Amino acid sequence: MLADGELSSRELLEHVLSRIERVNPRLNAVVALDVDRARSAAAAADQTRAAGGSGGPLAGLPMTVKDVWETEGLVTTAGARQLKDHRPATDALAVGRLKAAGAIIVGKTNTPEYAGDFQTYNDVYGLTNNPWNTDRTAGGSSGGAAVAVAAGMTPIELGSDIGGSIRSPAHFNGVYGMKPSWGIVPNRGHIPGPPGTLIETDINCGGPLARSVADLGLVLDVIAGPGPEDARAWRLDLDAGPPVTGVAGLRIATVFHEGRDLLPVAGEVTALLEGFAGRLAGAGARVEAVRMPVSLVDGFHSWQDLVLPTIGTAFQDDEFAEFTALEAITGDDPTIRAGRALVSRYRTWLRANDLRQRQRAEWEALFESYDAVLAPVMPTAAFAHDTASHLAERVLDVDGTSVPHILVLAWCGAIGSALLPVVTVPTGTTPDGLPVGVQVIGPYLSDLRLLRLAQVMDEAAGPGFSPPPALGAPDGG
Repeated sequence: MLADGELSSRELLEHVLSRIERVNPRLNAVVALDVDRARSAAAAADQTRAAGGSGGPLAGLPMTVKDVWETEGLVTTAGARQLKDHRPATDALAVGRLKAAGAIIVGKTNTPEYAGDFQTYNDVYGLTNNPWNTDRTAGGSSGGAAVAVAAGMTPIELGSDIGGSIRSPAHFNGVYGMKPSWGIVPNRGHIPGPPGTLIETDINCGGPLARSVADLGLVLDVIAGPGPEDARAWRLDLDAGPPVTGVAGLRIATVFHEGRDLLPVAGEVTALLEGFAGRLAGAGARVEAVRMPVSLVDGFHSWQDLVLPTIGTAFQDDEFAEFTALEAITGDDPTIRAGRALVSRYRTWLRANDLRQRQRAEWEALFESYDAVLAPVMPTAAFAHDTASHLAERVLDVDGTSVPHILVLAWCGAIGSALLPVVTVPTGTTPDGLPVGVQVIGPYLSDLRLLRLAQVMDEAAGPGFSPPPALGAPDGG
């Protein structure tokens, strides 16, 4: 509509601001606005278009970004009190690429403190609510991002994902999300690490959330590419592979029943996943249940051993010393194991990295026989807010089985540690009216082809995006 002149950037921006004003008080997803500069940018975009210029693939499009991405002149807190007044002097690389493509950053969306939870709440901005049921979690850590997309407060979002932080909020809120292959979207300007760091954090990926697979691809095309130093010699050339015109003939593996002894999946969630796979089979895909090439337990342990030491580097010396006492405790108690990983030694991390590379080879071997793998995102639909206790003390009820919260990330973590691209696609809603998504997983660096596969699967078997009934359609209609 912008490109065809049916809608001006200024009109669209005012609509977005009106929508935020109307629905955000119930949801608390958008936590900072940059209205004056957004209006100036929208006016400039309209002038450019009127003069015959295009301004880029996102020209004049207002959007929000997760409050972990440094945004020049706009407060960026990562949900931490220590950063409540932090106004970066420069943009994160991914944010800068969005702006260079013409996007107008109108505001920031809520995240847990330092993106360290899969519920979205913090001491700076408070709790974000699920638009399908405000008593339920929005997920995390891109919870505000997913809610803003679902509620029509932004057309697209920039989130991030190290342990499901795009995928689980997309699942909980009924939107689409993409965790790209690790390394194709630069992390520079993402908090954590600390502001100003130049390190590319292992496993963490910046990626889009949207209301369609096509919009995921639109954003990925803008933000993917090497960092400035590497760009002197390196280019990103993702192979889209042969055309994908439909699901007939596709080879699709499902792993819905893997690892039930570690992490059971609720019956109502499994039913929706199986229904999605069954519709694909009915449309001509070859759908087969298989065992994961790397068990859920082993994949999740790799994620813990690779990610948690990174988190431990942020501890103060006294905190770090307290956790080292756990090294003397043996066994596989999930909380103790996680505590040991937070303070593990470099040799332990190197061994975990070597094992991870072997696990990646096992995944590659599976993809010689299948175009994509379907897996659960989380064991339940959005659960009731549970923020009164520490993450290590919480449990989730899964059809009568109490599962420690620290294990609930297993499905996302086990896939993330292998650095694979994933698109989360809605599959329908539970009897209680809560959305459920599915992970569509592809080989490393198959991101463009995976988007095509997810698109045809969504068209053949998905319900598509549905606005949360209580809020009305995202266009205000």
